[in-house]
Amino acid sequence: MRDQQDSADLLEWYDRHARAMPWRVGPAARAAGTSPDPYQVWLSEIMLQQTTVAAVKDYFERFTARWPTVQDLANAADEDVMAEWAGLGYYARARNLLKCARVVANEMQGHFPADYDDLLTLPGVGPYTAGAVSAIAFDRPSTVVDGNVERVMARMFDVHTPLPAAKPELTKHAAALTPIKRPGDYAQAVMDLGATICTPRNPACGICPWRAPCKARELGTASDLPKKTPKKPKPIRFGVVYIAKRVDGAYLLERRPDSGLLGGMLGWPGSEWLEEAAPAHKAPIRAEWKTLNGEARHTFTHFHLRLTVKTALVPMDRQPHGSFFVESETFTPNDLPTAMRKAFALVPDR
Repeated sequence: MRDQQDSADLLEWYDRHARAMPWRVGPAARAAGTSPDPYQVWLSEIMLQQTTVAAVKDYFERFTARWPTVQDLANAADEDVMAEWAGLGYYARARNLLKCARVVANEMQGHFPADYDDLLTLPGVGPYTAGAVSAIAFDRPSTVVDGNVERVMARMFDVHTPLPAAKPELTKHAAALTPIKRPGDYAQAVMDLGATICTPRNPACGICPWRAPCKARELGTASDLPKKTPKKPKPIRFGVVYIAKRVDGAYLLERRPDSGLLGGMLGWPGSEWLEEAAPAHKAPIRAEWKTLNGEARHTFTHFHLRLTVKTALVPMDRQPHGSFFVESETFTPNDLPTAMRKAFALVPDR
C-alpha cells in the first residue's frame, strides 16, 4: 500500500510539472486519448542514451522532419543518417538505429512490438530502452531504470552499495514502485524528478513530492548518494590525420570501416590511434605535408584522443591511396564526426 501511495503522489506531481519535450505526449493529452508514437519514443530513447535532453531536441526534430516514420528511416541511405547523427557521438548507435528501423519496417510491417522481451530482440535495444518503449509507448508496467532513476531510488531507500554493483537492488526498488495504472507516465515522472529536483548536487528536497518517504532525506545522506565505484583514469591515444585539399577545392576523405569507433562515417585519412606519440603512418597521397601547430583533442567514452594534423595542397593529377576526393560544392564539415571537425577547424585558410 505504501508503494501505491508513493506512486500516486509522484503521478500527481507529474500531472502539474511534466517537462514538455517534442517526443512526449503530456499527461493531459494522454488522458484525453492521445497515444505516444512508438517510433518517436524509440528514436528519442536511442538518442538520449548518455546524452542530454537539451542536446537531443534539435537532432530529434531534424530526424522526424526528414524521416517522419520508421519506414522512411528504414529507406534512408546510410551516409545520410550518419551525417545527420554527426555530433551526437556513439556512432554504433546510429548503425543500430538503421538496423532496427529496417527490421521493424521489413519484418514487422512497420509496427514496434509492445512486449518487453520482444523489444529486446531488436538491434541496439537493451533492457533500459526496451523498458522505456514498452512503458511509455504502450503503457505496459515495465521497469525503467536510467541514471536519474538510479539516483532517485538510491536516495529513496538509502542504498549505499556503490554503482554499478547496486543496480539489481535499485531495479528491484524501482519495480516495486511501478504502478499497473499509468506506468508510462510514472516512468517519465521518475526521470523528470531526477532531472529537475533529485539532482546530483544540491537536491531540492524541500519541494520533492517524495520528501516524506525518502530515507536519505530523513538520515541526511542524500548528497552522498548514489555511491559509485571510482573510475580508472582514461588513457590517452595519439594519431595523425592528413587533410589534403586539391587545387580545385576538393578535399581528400575516407569512409571508415563499419566496425569500430566512428564506423561508417566520413573522415580524414590517417593513422591508427595508439597509446604512443605520433604513430608511424604512410600518407594517403604524395604531397609536401606540413604539420600544424597544436593538436585536435577529443574525448571518447574510454580514452582521450590527440590528433596531429598534417595538411597539403595537391595538383589535379595526383592519385590517392585508399581514399577519395569530395568536390567542394558537396563537402560539408558538419557531415564529419566531432573529432574530425576539430581537426579541420585547425586548418588555416580552409
